[in-house]
Amino acid sequence: MTTRGVLYVHSAPRALCPHVEWAVAGVLGMRVSLDWIRQPAAPGTWRSEFSWQGEPGTASKLASALRGWHLLRFEVTAEPCPTAEGERYSCTPDLGIFHAVTGIHGDILIPEDRLRAALQRSQSGETDLEAEIAKLLGKPWDDELEPFRYAGEGAPVRWLHQVV
Repeated sequence: MTTRGVLYVHSAPRALCPHVEWAVAGVLGMRVSLDWIRQPAAPGTWRSEFSWQGEPGTASKLASALRGWHLLRFEVTAEPCPTAEGERYSCTPDLGIFHAVTGIHGDILIPEDRLRAALQRSQSGETDLEAEIAKLLGKPWDDELEPFRYAGEGAPVRWLHQVV
């Protein structure tokens, strides 16, 4: 069974770009050449997108292979398939890595034990429930990555069409 997904490298220093390609190639077991364009949100960095196909768990392997580089911002998504839920990984230098399980429509699915733990932390006064839920949904990562998600002029455009 295979799944597919997308690796979004939102910002990487130029010197790190070939290392990203080698890491992705190591996970996928094939030569990988990414199309890099300048990242206007962080001058001196580059961005790229790469669609991949592999076994369930490939997104996790890609995220693990890339997470150790401090100056790298990236996201990895995997679509659900008959044997596995979808996944989303987000990583920033300041926040580290975020992982979420996603359903067939891309919604984040939060396990009940994580919800119970968030509720318990809020009831004990450690934090407020709104902040806990925001973390469970990856809001801090979304807030930090949002300026990097748009490459500006010259970015490849992916047109999506609604099927009726």
